Amino acid sequence: MGPPRSPVVVSVPHAGRYYPQALADLVSVPMAALVPLEDRHVDAVAHAARGDETMLVASHARAWIDLNRSPDADRDPWIDEGARPAALARSDKVKSGIGLIPRRAGGADNMWRRKLTDAEVRARIVETHAPYHAALGQALAAARAAFGTAILLDLHSMPPLPGPDPAQVVLGDRFGRSCPGHVTARIAGVVRGHGCPVAIDRPYAGGHILDAHADPRGGVYALQLELDRTLYLDAALDQPGEGLARTAKTVRAVLDTLATLADPLRRAAE
Repeated sequence: MGPPRSPVVVSVPHAGRYYPQALADLVSVPMAALVPLEDRHVDAVAHAARGDETMLVASHARAWIDLNRSPDADRDPWIDEGARPAALARSDKVKSGIGLIPRRAGGADNMWRRKLTDAEVRARIVETHAPYHAALGQALAAARAAFGTAILLDLHSMPPLPGPDPAQVVLGDRFGRSCPGHVTARIAGVVRGHGCPVAIDRPYAGGHILDAHADPRGGVYALQLELDRTLYLDAALDQPGEGLARTAKTVRAVLDTLATLADPLRRAAE
C-alpha cells in the first residue's frame, strides 16, 4: 500500500467470493445457499467508482467469517465452543444467527454439521479477520497523517427493502457517533441528487467496522453505505447488471464529496 492520495479510505468487507474447502466440508447446506450472505458483486461497484482512494476488498466469503462483527462479543455459542454464553443475550446479531461466524443460511437454523472448536474460530480470526482490520487501521492512520483527517466509507449492499417507496440507499453513522450528522446529511443529499431515496441509520446503522475504526476526536470518521442490489445487479440479483455504471457514478460522487469535507472537518477539530 503506497502513500495515500486521498483522505478517503474505502472498505468492502462482505463481497468476498473465496470459499475454502474446509468450509465446504463443514456445512450441511449446498454451497449455493451461502451466496445470499454475500454483498453480491458490490466490489464491482467499488472498483468502478474508485479514483485515488485506498481501498480494501475482502477475499474470503462472509460465510467463513464476518469482518463486520466483533471477534469477541459476536461469537455464537450455538456453533462456537469458545464463545461466551452471554453473547446470545447481548448481541442482536448472534441472536439472529449472523454473528462472527454466520449460523443461518439456505433456510437452515444451523448450517454447520458440528460445533466449531475454539481453535478453529481463533484461526479464522488470526488469519482472516485480524489482518483485514490491521490493514484498514493502517490505511486510516496513513490518511490521517497525510491529510489531518481520514474518512472511511464502508460499502455494503442489501436486499430490496419492503414497503411503499423504500429507501434504495441506507447511510449508517452509528446514530451520529462515527460521523457528524451534517456530513451524513450532505451525503444523503448527494445520493438523492442521483435519484435514489435515502434512509439514515434505519435499518442499518453500521457495525463493528465503524465501532472499531471511527475516532472522531482523533480525526477519523466513518460512514456505512448500503446499496439496494437492484441498483447494480441483474434481474436475478446474481451478476452485475445495466445499472452498475450509474450506481458507480453515485458512489463516485459520494467519494468526491467526502474528500471535499475532510479539510472542513480538520479545521473544525482544531
